[in-house]
Amino acid sequence: MSAHSVEHGDEPIIERPERAISALRQALARVAPSKLPLMESERDEVLTLAAATQSVGPVNGFLLRWAMVVEIERHPATARRLHEAERLVRAASDEESMRSAARTAADIKAAARRAVGE
Repeated sequence: MSAHSVEHGDEPIIERPERAISALRQALARVAPSKLPLMESERDEVLTLAAATQSVGPVNGFLLRWAMVVEIERHPATARRLHEAERLVRAASDEESMRSAARTAADIKAAARRAVGE
């Protein structure tokens, strides 16, 4: 199976949410509740930065990042593959294993980015 697509049989456990803070927060609460504190902390930082710079760029980046996280986490097998690849990147004892795992993680994230429309 290509790392560029969702695995066959890896049906989403929730519908893809709108790209809005409240919708993404609600979706994250269902698919990866342990990540909520990080999302909320980042949200506060991003909103402060957006106000200070008078730019919506930081907010758009935040929404894209968390839309991608939800996209991955709503597909359990894909999420497991990403988490395993990230673990292997940290634990790899040789450069080739580390690079292979990093490519897998990057491919999964790129597919999620395409899926959410960015």
